[in-house]
Amino acid sequence: MISQAEFSRRRKQLMRMMGKGSIAIIPTSTEQVRNRDVDHPFRADSDFYYLTGFDEPDAVAVLAPRREHGEYLLFCRERDPAMETWTGRRAGTEGAVARFGADDAFPVSDIDEILPGLMEDCDQVFYTMGARPEFDKSVMEWVNRIRQGSRGGARTPDRFVTLEHLLHDMRLYKSRSEVSAMRTAARTACKAHRRAMQQCRPELFEYQIEAELLHEFRAAGMVPAYPSIVGAGENGCILHYTRNDARLRDGDLLLIDAGAEYDCYASDVTRTFPVNGRFSPAQRALYQVVLDAQLAAIEQVRPGNHWNDPHEAAVKVLTRGLVKLGILKGKPAELIRNEEYRRFYMHRTGHWLGMDVHDVGDYKVGDEWRVLEPGMVLTVEPGLYIAAGSKGVARKWWDIGIRIEDDVLVTRQGPVVLSDAAPKSIADIESLMAAGRSAA
Repeated sequence: MISQAEFSRRRKQLMRMMGKGSIAIIPTSTEQVRNRDVDHPFRADSDFYYLTGFDEPDAVAVLAPRREHGEYLLFCRERDPAMETWTGRRAGTEGAVARFGADDAFPVSDIDEILPGLMEDCDQVFYTMGARPEFDKSVMEWVNRIRQGSRGGARTPDRFVTLEHLLHDMRLYKSRSEVSAMRTAARTACKAHRRAMQQCRPELFEYQIEAELLHEFRAAGMVPAYPSIVGAGENGCILHYTRNDARLRDGDLLLIDAGAEYDCYASDVTRTFPVNGRFSPAQRALYQVVLDAQLAAIEQVRPGNHWNDPHEAAVKVLTRGLVKLGILKGKPAELIRNEEYRRFYMHRTGHWLGMDVHDVGDYKVGDEWRVLEPGMVLTVEPGLYIAAGSKGVARKWWDIGIRIEDDVLVTRQGPVVLSDAAPKSIADIESLMAAGRSAA
């Protein structure tokens, strides 16, 4: 778990970058209706949680560097014994100070009366417009109220600055405790993938395998970091397939993209394996191409390399492999230059990973790809997807969708795979699945 001391360090670091005379306003999420009077499970806004560790809805954090009466203020729901009987305990303003380190706390119902006064005479307001339209309206109303009082000496802020410019760069570099949380999430995800491999049988349904994943997540006190993808056969060629309602057929591959979330930190792991426990010759050949591409890409996850280096390494291996298998025809260099591989590999090789599964952080700085540095975490996930009816492709390759994805930490010594507990070599997958069948 992330300690309150670390949340405090993050706030202080952000306020140092903001400078005196600034104010930052960071709202969290609100509860969202699923249907009629049923809400979706609440999950705090990542930026808000990164700075506060506060996991209740309808709260607003305010940072005011060098403010005499407290730099960190938290607006939150008050204690309400009647409501808490129905929906659970609240921290209240007292808990916001005692448990979550706020210098002062106020009922969120009082924010309209208090926050405009805090914004007066500030040189700049750090706030991300557009993320929460309803809250944007409130911010503009507060500014207009200050403007209306200008004849009495009130001064409206000189400018608004998107908070993301500072905060998202902070989030890109993971601390030791953040890496520990992500390693914990990855460990549970790997356990879930192993369980899925061992429980997989022809004639089961995709949702039954999804249930095995959920069992491991919930048994560890975690939730899915995103809707799990469990796609068998032709469904494995649909990149964001989440229906998970088809029957598993003997002879098909099963692609599972599923990660656990621990203390708001995500894992993101994909494995592909044969429903019946044994790769066919065609599946084996294509799978090895993807695995070789992933291993080559992971080797490029080193300090000083650019963000695009792992992708370029994967594309080279995939294209050469497709040519060797006769699926693409021509010289690999020319096929890469013309992006012919995109018929079968249409996405990039990874993304940042952290509190969000597609985490924040720029991929380019100016016109150049970002340089990888220690503390960054990214996914490495090459794949090949050959849909039925692909023109000029032999039928034996049809309906083969393969993706292999791991969570990789950049360190001074080289790449560290946080999700290495999930088997991905052909021999290891077949061995684990055979053991699962023997145990049954």
